[in-house]
Amino acid sequence: MSIKNKFIISTILILFPFDLLAEEVKKVGKFKDWETLVLTKSDGIVCFAQSKPVLQSPKNNKRDSRLFVSFRPGEKIKDEISLTAGYEFNTQNSITAKSGKFKYKFDISQENFAWIADNKVEKKMIRTMKKGSRIMISGYNSSGSQTIDHYSLLGFTKAYNEAKKSCS
Repeated sequence: MSIKNKFIISTILILFPFDLLAEEVKKVGKFKDWETLVLTKSDGIVCFAQSKPVLQSPKNNKRDSRLFVSFRPGEKIKDEISLTAGYEFNTQNSITAKSGKFKYKFDISQENFAWIADNKVEKKMIRTMKKGSRIMISGYNSSGSQTIDHYSLLGFTKAYNEAKKSCS
């Protein structure tokens, strides 16, 4: 191994903590528009179902959006719904999810992630997602412009059940 390669490897090992190197993401399954993944870390596992939007508005603003339902057994967290819209949320406006006649508000936003604070509301939203075909997430960026992400719910129930089972 050349001195240059040894220097690069040494620099990487010094700059990045060993527990980051120990993280492993395993794709458990793909279920139509949803997938299940398991993240193994030094302090436990995180199992989650995730999906990307099938449609985004405005169309000219491509963002890396995701909707998640997570389980973290080491922290006794079940059915945690979170999302990222690919931008920092505007704290002056609400972030909402709507499917059919049901509407849910994300109470907590930090940078480009949002969560629902009440686990009972999360469980209701999961029941809605199991029965529905689509859910729309509406949020506002830091300049106040609204975005709407449309998520297909095809495969949600299977992905959710697999994530739950993987962390049982």
